Amino acid sequence: MKTRSKWIALASAFGLTALCVGAALATGGDQNDPLVTLSYLEQTALPGVVEQVELKSTARQAELEKALADQIAKYKQEITALAGSGSAGSASYTLVTLTSGQTMSLDVGCEVMLRVGTAKVNSNTNPALIDIASGDAVNNGTSLAKNHLYMATIPDRTLTPTADTVKLLVRGGYSVA
Repeated sequence: MKTRSKWIALASAFGLTALCVGAALATGGDQNDPLVTLSYLEQTALPGVVEQVELKSTARQAELEKALADQIAKYKQEITALAGSGSAGSASYTLVTLTSGQTMSLDVGCEVMLRVGTAKVNSNTNPALIDIASGDAVNNGTSLAKNHLYMATIPDRTLTPTADTVKLLVRGGYSVA
């Protein structure tokens, strides 16, 4: 009987070992001891990665949209400033108001018509401006006549107000300082 109980004990030990190994293999792993399977990748890992990528891309898109909006606003301000200063030539007339102490520099080809107040032309050489209305040359220090159209045909021509407020219609390049 001793041999029979040895065989039973040995068979029982072998069976118990087989059951333990089978149970260990069947559990598959957990977070502490991961066993990567296709279902884990498809159901857990991949959706997490996709969610993180979507969050980061949404945040980056918002940053880029804000940067683009800021850049557009900056260019609009620059265009408005250029149009207001008259440095970019214009096909239509712009109403410009000068106050005492300001100086308007005229680019070659700039046209000016005095509407309100009084102003004089300044230049280093003569003629300072051409009065298109009469066809006459206007020299340095001469006051402009109201409702006459003047053109700067030589660089470095300026206008200074001799009244507190002067309103001019201007077409072409100019700057006010």
